[in-house]
Amino acid sequence: MALFGLRVEVSLCQNTPQASLDSSETLFTVLTAINACGYDQELNSSDPLRADIRSEVAKAVEGSDETRETANNMCAFYHEHQQPESSRELAQYVSLALYLGGPPAFSPKVKESELPPDATRVVGIVPLLQTFYVQAGLQDIWKQHREAYAGLGARYHEALSKMLFSTEVYLKIPSAAYLGRQFTVYLDPMGAPSQINARNYGTDYYVVISPAGSALKMQQIRHTYLHYLLDPLALKNGGAIKRLEPLLDGVKAAPMDESFKNDISLLVTECLVRAIEARTTGPSKAMEAERAKVVEESVQEGYVLTRYFYDSLAQFEKDPAGMRQAYADMLAKIGVSKERKRESQIEFAQHAEPELLHLSRPVDEHLLLTAERRLSAGDPQAAQKLAQEALDENREDQGRALFILAQVATVNRDMQGARHYFERALEVAQEPKVIAWSHIYLGRIFDLQENRQAALGHYRAALTAGNSLPEAKAAAERGLQQPYEPPTSRQE
Repeated sequence: MALFGLRVEVSLCQNTPQASLDSSETLFTVLTAINACGYDQELNSSDPLRADIRSEVAKAVEGSDETRETANNMCAFYHEHQQPESSRELAQYVSLALYLGGPPAFSPKVKESELPPDATRVVGIVPLLQTFYVQAGLQDIWKQHREAYAGLGARYHEALSKMLFSTEVYLKIPSAAYLGRQFTVYLDPMGAPSQINARNYGTDYYVVISPAGSALKMQQIRHTYLHYLLDPLALKNGGAIKRLEPLLDGVKAAPMDESFKNDISLLVTECLVRAIEARTTGPSKAMEAERAKVVEESVQEGYVLTRYFYDSLAQFEKDPAGMRQAYADMLAKIGVSKERKRESQIEFAQHAEPELLHLSRPVDEHLLLTAERRLSAGDPQAAQKLAQEALDENREDQGRALFILAQVATVNRDMQGARHYFERALEVAQEPKVIAWSHIYLGRIFDLQENRQAALGHYRAALTAGNSLPEAKAAAERGLQQPYEPPTSRQE
């Protein structure tokens, strides 16, 4: 272990990428700001450091009319965006903080349209935060408590190291195999101790905890770490997982998060994670009844492959091969018909515990990616619902959402609807693929309507937009050479 400033690196072997207990001045600033505005959740059970910092900030605010006015404006925003659930109240600001750069600018690291939806809701606080940081002297307060923050990392380092190591040993996966990826546990006492926020943004995984007392919420951290180790295997075996998509039909009535009902990859990974958690709960013989109960509850929430993976892991534990080698074989042995029959006999629970990890990707890769997958799987109704949701809530790439809705209309033989959506997509789209193929589809629609001049205009525009896209370029060139004919009359 080495201590660098506020970061405690957790190295399990010489070539292991950084898994760290860390602190962030940006996260500190965001959480301190909402504390100054009345965020009091579990204040009495928090680490004493939280009360100390709140007191110092309050003195800074009261000591200056200018700072007080800035705080009033910031707090007005905070109160206007309060959530009815305390967990969501904190979660939205954690999501925002993880996407902001350092002080004093706190500039978002991505375009606003690419922020998670809960962060988008409160991104308007950033200009107020910039001013408050300077006027309230948060930099000085942060520096004053650097050693205390570093001490939090040192306090919990050993327990975290043991958990990470035991998880890798069980899976027989050295985390050194994941170079270029990051797993970070941020410790900040300015939040509610009972709440934990886990995020997966691209290849980076974060857990944000407000520690109090001697123990971290190790079970929740481990859940996220299992995703960190297993998610890449799902991506690598996407074709094998796609075979399991018929299982999604049987979980529509389950109480689990909707994302699991629309993305078989997410469902498969979550089932495997839960199965591993069940199998590693205490000594096997002493805890077998408890393990069986955990598995059954997971299945009843909708994680229907938990039982299959739980049983498969018994053999995995005896085999010298690691999870990276065993994963594909586990998938291949899943009998879709057998599992669908099991599904039909499940009596789903009324409620499910919310998933800890805010699922993967910034949302521009979530709803619309799932919509595209559902469309490819022959489920235009689900694709339309997801794309419309993204469009209505302005959560993702609007051009891409409109393009998917146009494709759905095409599948449904709604030519006017398809034309409407393709034309709307062209008004807002920036992605070359969406622009090129919207022009191509519009060209084909005009060909079918025997308006060759309009069709040629779109094929030419597609050729320009799709010059670097071989398939789009070829389709545009075919359209310029001869009018489009439906696939029923000639092979496309």
